[in-house]
Amino acid sequence: MSYTDQVVATLKKHIDSFEKQVDVQEVGTVIEIGDGIARMTGLSQCKAQEMLEFPGGVYGLALNLEEETVGAIILGDYRAIKEGDTVKRTGRIMSIPVGDAMIGRVVNALGIEIDGKGDLKTKEFYPIERVAPGVMTREPVNRPMQTGIKAIDAIIPIGRGQRELIIGDRQTGKTAIAIDAIINQKGQDMVCVYVAVGQKDSKVARIVSKLEEAGAMDYTVVVSAGASEPAPMSYLAPYAGVTIAEYFADKGKDVLIVYDDLTKQAWAYREMSLLLRRPPGREAYPGDVFYLHSRLLERACNLNEKHGGGSITALPIIETQASDISAYIPTNVISITDGQIFLETDLFYKGIRPALNVGLSVSRVGGSAQIKPMKKVAGSMKLDLAQFRELEAFSQFSSDLDADTKQSIDRGQRITEMLKQGQYSPLSVEEQVISIYAAGKGYFDDVDVSRVREVEEKLLDFAKKAKASLLGKIKAGDWSDETQAAVKELCEEFKKQ
Repeated sequence: MSYTDQVVATLKKHIDSFEKQVDVQEVGTVIEIGDGIARMTGLSQCKAQEMLEFPGGVYGLALNLEEETVGAIILGDYRAIKEGDTVKRTGRIMSIPVGDAMIGRVVNALGIEIDGKGDLKTKEFYPIERVAPGVMTREPVNRPMQTGIKAIDAIIPIGRGQRELIIGDRQTGKTAIAIDAIINQKGQDMVCVYVAVGQKDSKVARIVSKLEEAGAMDYTVVVSAGASEPAPMSYLAPYAGVTIAEYFADKGKDVLIVYDDLTKQAWAYREMSLLLRRPPGREAYPGDVFYLHSRLLERACNLNEKHGGGSITALPIIETQASDISAYIPTNVISITDGQIFLETDLFYKGIRPALNVGLSVSRVGGSAQIKPMKKVAGSMKLDLAQFRELEAFSQFSSDLDADTKQSIDRGQRITEMLKQGQYSPLSVEEQVISIYAAGKGYFDDVDVSRVREVEEKLLDFAKKAKASLLGKIKAGDWSDETQAAVKELCEEFKKQ
């Protein structure tokens, strides 16, 4: 075969194997850009929550789908984008990376690491918006999620799969309760996710270092959308957090997620909605601000065995102005959650910390999320506290009190003192049971109020040294007559000393 014939044969072979590939991309044009919001034309097939690619590798998220235009929020620096730029559809619904590699890391609202510890080795992606699990996939909430805070575990118990709101003015210790709850999960086989929305970077760094100090970063993921970042990041951060939590819940694990705080998410959403020219409603929030939080918090649940048996417990935080819990966002979130922990400024300044208003705080799951010993000892304490609050108000008007009234007031003061607790010092459930039993049965009645916490510490030290096996029984949920007698004996033995 001559050289020419060889060339012809090779060309024919190439022509035969040639496949024509057509790459079709839908592109649009930016007609307006500013304040992190872009409006485009030409994207008629665009889906809601779809990722859009702008020049320079910047991505946006389609939110407003109108007849002629599409409104999108820019996820990143929008200053390089200008009018007339082309925008490509990616065909991908907004999703973030998830995986075990996230544990112990700090990520932003897009799931990208921001702690400088190297890339995240994750291959799986979850969409940030998912339909919440239905009624038939859930189980009743019946396993306790101990916070380690006496006042909460006794009076406002939280169960795995519950949504318990922490609400109060600024600087009343809302974040402190949530961080203590995370620290208390050490050794409880629980993954924690802390979502910081619109917080100062210095505050987030402080929290991360405190968690590292307590050994809690071994099971915690921190999602941060800083105060210096654009509003879309604050809007997305809670959804990113719950998406990471869902990955672990799907694997059958129990997860605790803290949203700190949803007020700032609502502000960010209001800002975005007004820029997207959505009609404002009450307090200038858009009409779907309730749905913003309900579709987020409904994703917290206790799944049944058939669906993996995992759970997501949510502790959303809401900041009030002048203790007004009847404002728009607080009432919305109260109606979505299964109870609230209301922290009061006056109590905080009186030195009662956690500054828990026992009258306005409630858990709609109640005793079903407590172990038996706690349920038994806390029941009488609630009654003592309620009587104390009534009598305390009444005693201000009267100087001479009968012996029973005086005893109720004295005991109430000692129970209130016993319920005070320092930050970053959560107690195990068995220690709490001993303290509450001793206070409720009057073993602190002849102790000066200022010395109650000191005596309580000594009692717990004594219990740990002398009756370690008894503490183990209480932890296992044993509250038989024998155990009760042993606890009584412990208290009396300590009293003699």
